[in-house]
Amino acid sequence: MSAINQKAAAVRLMIFDVDGILTDGSLHFSADGEIIKTFNVLDGQGIRLLQDAGIMTAIISARQSPVVLKRASDLGISHIRQGIHDKASAFAALLEELQLTPAECGFIGDDVIDLPVLRQVGFAASVPNGHAEVRSRVDYVTTAQGGRGAVREVCDLILKAQGHYDAMLARFLG
Repeated sequence: MSAINQKAAAVRLMIFDVDGILTDGSLHFSADGEIIKTFNVLDGQGIRLLQDAGIMTAIISARQSPVVLKRASDLGISHIRQGIHDKASAFAALLEELQLTPAECGFIGDDVIDLPVLRQVGFAASVPNGHAEVRSRVDYVTTAQGGRGAVREVCDLILKAQGHYDAMLARFLG
């Protein structure tokens, strides 16, 4: 088993950044100043499959958005930390709340604000359109862009590393 697969096999909690990861990083503003975000359905299905396999999911995001709360609710993500610029503190609180170690966690982020968490988790991932300083310090860089299937790619990697992928796929093949 490769080092990446070993790290992914240990993940009990997968944490996602939002802008640049669950979205492509673009911020669209409506006429009344409301932020509009676009999410990828493949990413959402990947998150649900992780949950079906018993892997907890969480969001830690520096930006505060009601749209993120709606998307997280739709996906059954109950651990949501928004408006958090000190992501390491939010991560520490999650560890305490869920009684986990950093080695049991994965995180996917794309910018330098994510580095304090990425440097602690057992499995760190980023996207090809992430900041170079981040890409150079993670275990895995997806081939898909942020907001364009990168989260699904990471979810599939974890499911495969943990031996859940084939059983999950069989559910859909009849």
